[in-house]
Amino acid sequence: MFEVAELKSTLDKTSYAAQVPDLRMQLLDLQQKIETAGITVVFLVAGLDCAGKGDIIHTLNEWMDPRYMGTHAFGRPSEDERERPNHWRYWMAQPPRGRIGIFTVGWYGPPLADRLYSRIDEAAFLAELAHINRLEKAWASDGALVVKCWLHLSKKQQRKIIDKTESDPETRWKITEIEHEHLKLYDDFLVIAEKALRETNTPEAPWFLVNGYDSHYRRIAVGRHLAQCITARLEGVRNKCAKSGPPVSSPGPSILSAVDLKAQLGKKAYQEEKSAFQSRISRLTRLARQQKRSAMLVFEGWDAAGKGGVIRRITPAMDARNYRVIPIAAPTDEERAHHYLWRFWRHLPRDGNVTIYDRSWYGRVLVERVEGFASDEEWRRAYSEINDFEEELTGHGIILLKFWLHISKDEQAKRFREREQTRYKRYKITEDDLRNREKWEAYEQAVNDMVTQTSTSYAPWHIVAANDKYHARIEVFRTLCKAYQRALKL
Repeated sequence: MFEVAELKSTLDKTSYAAQVPDLRMQLLDLQQKIETAGITVVFLVAGLDCAGKGDIIHTLNEWMDPRYMGTHAFGRPSEDERERPNHWRYWMAQPPRGRIGIFTVGWYGPPLADRLYSRIDEAAFLAELAHINRLEKAWASDGALVVKCWLHLSKKQQRKIIDKTESDPETRWKITEIEHEHLKLYDDFLVIAEKALRETNTPEAPWFLVNGYDSHYRRIAVGRHLAQCITARLEGVRNKCAKSGPPVSSPGPSILSAVDLKAQLGKKAYQEEKSAFQSRISRLTRLARQQKRSAMLVFEGWDAAGKGGVIRRITPAMDARNYRVIPIAAPTDEERAHHYLWRFWRHLPRDGNVTIYDRSWYGRVLVERVEGFASDEEWRRAYSEINDFEEELTGHGIILLKFWLHISKDEQAKRFREREQTRYKRYKITEDDLRNREKWEAYEQAVNDMVTQTSTSYAPWHIVAANDKYHARIEVFRTLCKAYQRALKL
């Protein structure tokens, strides 16, 4: 795979100087065009030690307008980063639409190093690469241009650069024991790197290999490649992304029709059970914090189904310092400038904490689907993106609970009337709520498809009969306690 990239390619100083001005102007012009077009560009440069990764980043920052681009280098994870899923820090660095994000090594660094030093086996390595493919595909499917460059050197070239750099008093600081150690491991690393590049060389995010020995050559080669990729995108040539997601269920009896909405609980029994469950929740969440197990509680359901009421009965049992309630409304301009999952990644809890969502990322396959805010391709694709997202959450050890509070159409109408007649509840009624009733069947089909496609072994849906609020609250409490007990092995 690397044979061609190991061939020494050079560009003399005169030729380099002659080509730079036009290439710089082209890149600046393209930068303005992608800002106007609202295209996100993710540019990743990886490769061998001493192959010029830093030089490429410096060069692009010199040639292009730094106001519209950001550079991201990732070292060892900070405490904040370690307490969240591995890809959290990459999502937080995702550039908004119209901007370029430059990443050095990025999400490839940890799995390559872990495999080189045998901290993970081959199966775990391949699983990490599969996660990378899903990350890049999610961004590319959302319209981002993902450009990946691998700067390569032969073993002889790498040794020569190390020797030359060390011999100069002005540059010897650049070479540490790590570079010498990696040189000794060159052959082992090459096998691992080739595997990584082959597994992640996808239509959505292909690799570009270039020999990094000569600085003039690599700068022009990488700059031209970036310009060609941006030009192609502006001309409408998108990378081949999935045009549709999994099939949705056919019209007919829905999963909601099987819910027994007659389930009830008396007020006295409710008060007794509520107090007992709140005590258990308090104890379990304290134990979870001690074990550094975070949790995410997702509440979806019909308008007026009682999501807020359930949340208000859960939170008194928790330490106010350790939980957050995130009510989800229409995205802000900043959120719309990113992938739709970005705004949920940014609110992930640190280890031991709890995040409670009053509505969630499922809006993509519910309101955005029914109201036409997301295209058919976008909401169909979202099922697999959501499953991947939730797999990362639970893989990190997050206790993830998803509830759908189900009520009948008649019960909803009754609660709407009660809200209209109660002054301090009138704010809860909007024209959107009333209009959504006209699309009840469309929403019901969307809910059925949502549960069918995203109720997984690691993040199952819990459908709660909520015509009776007391019953619904206790059912949520019971499910929550059982989940904590399983996770904490109690």
